[in-house]
Amino acid sequence: MSAYFATLSQALKQADIFQPCLLLDRDRLDSNIALVKARLDPGLAVRLVDKSLACLPLLSHIGKTLGTDRLMTFHPPISEAVLKAFPDADLLYGKPMPVGAARAVLSRGDVAWSRVRWLIDTQERLAEYGALSIELDIELRVAFEIDVGLHRGGFASPETLSKALSALPAHKRLHCQGVMAYEAHAPHIPGLFGGPAKALAQASERAAAFVARLGMDQRRILNIGGSKTALLHHGGIANEVSMGSAFVLPSDFDTPGLDGFLPAAFIATPILKVVEPMLPGPPAVSRLLQALGRFPRKGCYLYGGKWMAEPIFPEGMKTNGLLGLSSNQQFMGLPANAITRPGDYAFLRPTQSEAVLQQFGPIAVLSQGKIVDRWPVLPMM
Repeated sequence: MSAYFATLSQALKQADIFQPCLLLDRDRLDSNIALVKARLDPGLAVRLVDKSLACLPLLSHIGKTLGTDRLMTFHPPISEAVLKAFPDADLLYGKPMPVGAARAVLSRGDVAWSRVRWLIDTQERLAEYGALSIELDIELRVAFEIDVGLHRGGFASPETLSKALSALPAHKRLHCQGVMAYEAHAPHIPGLFGGPAKALAQASERAAAFVARLGMDQRRILNIGGSKTALLHHGGIANEVSMGSAFVLPSDFDTPGLDGFLPAAFIATPILKVVEPMLPGPPAVSRLLQALGRFPRKGCYLYGGKWMAEPIFPEGMKTNGLLGLSSNQQFMGLPANAITRPGDYAFLRPTQSEAVLQQFGPIAVLSQGKIVDRWPVLPMM
């Protein structure tokens, strides 16, 4: 591990990057893409999740390698950037948008938005979008959100979906193109309740019951899965799976479904100070807490901090509850024997990729031990 991060540090210095940045190891990224290609069920396409890969060159790199132009989108400013950048992209909303948000973009008359499928989760939203299509005199393509066990919303049963489908002819400018299911709960179901495999099978069975209510011309999009489960689906009713975070593997995605994947994104930041830390107040308090193992004998201050990330290098670097977190200069405890100097780099592994990738400006892209590019990021949600 030390040799790897020494390589990253040298690459950052050679590129004159001396402030917090998001570093993407493109070689590791390509290794993860290759695993997706090798493990994906041949009957499934991949729909890339733009909120988790919020960088147009990153989306382009993965999309070209996998041969997909399908994207799942979540935020109109990002959707608009994706539509402009990828003229053949097919977008599906991954959450239902307030009808006012849809009106705001559709009222401009930009034909690119005709490539978007809007998500419908209730009878009421169906009626709202039906009214919007009449108001703006446009055709709208929609997909229905179905609940296959996560219980985060959407149509709760095949019967409720049937009722919505029965109401669809009254909204002549709405066109159903399929369903979207999400089973993020499955990997976390304990063995006492059947475990992940049973939960995944049940989700697939529920999805099939919903799909059975669709007409044959309403099955263009049969979407299921996320990064943690996409590669575990084989032989079910779905024709596509959604994936995003798996390609860069933040720590929240260390799950059995992604065995062999490598972390490819890191926060890198200079170490400003290396100190023998003392708490404010009488020195005896610090010495007592150090003797009890509650406060480190060595530490450092980072350039920035308070990110959704876990310290990974220098080895043994940890946050400390007594001094807390800081977005300006974050204190980190170090092992007493750590050989760390001001000007060295600390590395943290993001716990998630959405939002974190966008916090540092252009992403520093590493390949073959060098920073080879800087990729601009998409606007924050």
